[in-house]
Amino acid sequence: MKRHFTVLAMVALLAGGYQSVCAQETPLYLLVIKDHRFEPNALRVPANQKFKLVVNNQDATSEEFESPALKLEKIIAGKQRATLNVGPLQPGSYDFIGEFHEKTAKGQFVAQ
Repeated sequence: MKRHFTVLAMVALLAGGYQSVCAQETPLYLLVIKDHRFEPNALRVPANQKFKLVVNNQDATSEEFESPALKLEKIIAGKQRATLNVGPLQPGSYDFIGEFHEKTAKGQFVAQ
């Protein structure tokens, strides 16, 4: 009986540890560049929490993802993707652009 209890206790500890690791995962958001535009052009993200941003450039040409407010910039070759670590952001809006196509490639993070 004691052995059975020990095994159950170990399973419970492992399950609890697994849940706490899962709860601490960094959220992941996808941003697509298509026809020199960002989709979506407004991305809602959690305030006060770090997140990962995957930028998928579906255009044939390169684009530079840039957010002067967040001091982020990354050149993404055509038909490639890049992952950026962002935040944590205070509540508010933060603009970003595609520097190579500034007239059409515009968007913002909305941290709430």
